Amino acid sequence: MNRSTKDLLLTALAPVMWGTTYFVTTEFLPADRPFLTALLRALPAGLLLIVLSRRLPRGSWWWKSGVIGLLNIAVFFAFLFTAAYRLPGGVAAVLGAVGPLVTAGLTILVLHTSVPLRTWLLGIAGVAGVSMVVLTAQARLDLVGALAGIGGAVSMATAVVLTKKWGPPEGAGPAALAGWQLTAGGLLLAPLAFAVEGGIPALTTTNVLGYVYLGLVNTALGYWLWFRGIPRLSVVPLSFLGLLSPLTAATVGWLLAGETFTALQTIGFTVALGATLLAQLQHRPKHPAPVMEPPKVLARV
Repeated sequence: MNRSTKDLLLTALAPVMWGTTYFVTTEFLPADRPFLTALLRALPAGLLLIVLSRRLPRGSWWWKSGVIGLLNIAVFFAFLFTAAYRLPGGVAAVLGAVGPLVTAGLTILVLHTSVPLRTWLLGIAGVAGVSMVVLTAQARLDLVGALAGIGGAVSMATAVVLTKKWGPPEGAGPAALAGWQLTAGGLLLAPLAFAVEGGIPALTTTNVLGYVYLGLVNTALGYWLWFRGIPRLSVVPLSFLGLLSPLTAATVGWLLAGETFTALQTIGFTVALGATLLAQLQHRPKHPAPVMEPPKVLARV
């Protein structure tokens, strides 16, 4: 296996992990605590990664980490849970699937890089495929929820493009970068969680196990892999990997929650997965991207 394929597969694990979030949230966590869940998912994971990487931001990376943390964690999680509570999961997933199209547009505006027609067509195919997998006849549209879903896709895409534009921080690896933005996002979420939801309720063993999984595997490991991949992969193909998240959620629902998987869903799954794979065959960088090497201490995770 060559290095580029290894980088692609490792980065793809991140959205696959994120695709388990809905099942874990509904089956293991206390109900109606979206902001608390976002806080407990982000802040402990961020602090853990900072401790493991033994790096704090320097210079401009203090405010850059705050911006990325605001967009990629605080704003994204707030929009994500708003959409999840106001829309059926299928509608929310489809709105999130517009991420590659948003990223393509921001690539032109921010990175001043042209995006071929093929990318736009694959982005449309990805949305169509995810729609066939997750939409149902009972799907309803709520304006606030729809705006939140689109806002979440825009927020995360902007964070990815800015991270690509700024490049890796000098002397820091992906664990440090992920830790900085998770901590910043968690700190920004804390006042909202306590003001709106009143703090941490009594937790069962099941709740604790769910939060441990979300914090350690879904978030700490997932975001480390994601930020490891950003400097190694081209930005638009990278965004297509996000389609693996709703596809994983549908697969987990089928395997563990007894949900049905129809012929139409199978076709949609194939279309979305095909769009994701085809997107990886283009936008190969002309020059090798700078690589953020993981710190040796991270091997203990």
